[in-house]
Amino acid sequence: MKLLCKTMDTTVKNYISSEKQIRYDKAYLRMALEWGKLSQCTRKKVGAIIVKDNIIISDGFNGTPTGFDNSCETSEGDTHWYVLHAEANAILKLARSNNCGKNSTLYITLSPCRECSKLILQAGIKRVVYINSYKDTSGLDFLITAGIEVNQIEDPFLINEKL
Repeated sequence: MKLLCKTMDTTVKNYISSEKQIRYDKAYLRMALEWGKLSQCTRKKVGAIIVKDNIIISDGFNGTPTGFDNSCETSEGDTHWYVLHAEANAILKLARSNNCGKNSTLYITLSPCRECSKLILQAGIKRVVYINSYKDTSGLDFLITAGIEVNQIEDPFLINEKL
């Protein structure tokens, strides 16, 4: 298992506060994986969960806006420009609720892109935990520069592995 914790102060640390936190991180990532299965997109199925004070306050998966046809890709296989990313959907859902993203954690199956990273910062999310890296890591670099804690857990199904 590879655990990466990136912050502005240190590039890579192999430190997470407790085994309990790691267990919860993995459980929330498994939930995000399940949530991503609800996506109608064929190229990628991405799920996101936002947690604050150990309570899930929002969720999302990649897909088209409400009221649009659920087809995410063109007949040529390209993604429609209006498809929302999972984290954007979760943040927008959060904005419609009575909850606040300040000091919350975003669990996502694919690391955020540049555009979504700006939304994460503005939403007040303090920590991002993800499984797979997006092809362009500039979104992660932006979050790290902004002081947001970024952790990668590549296999959330490994339960009893010692650190």
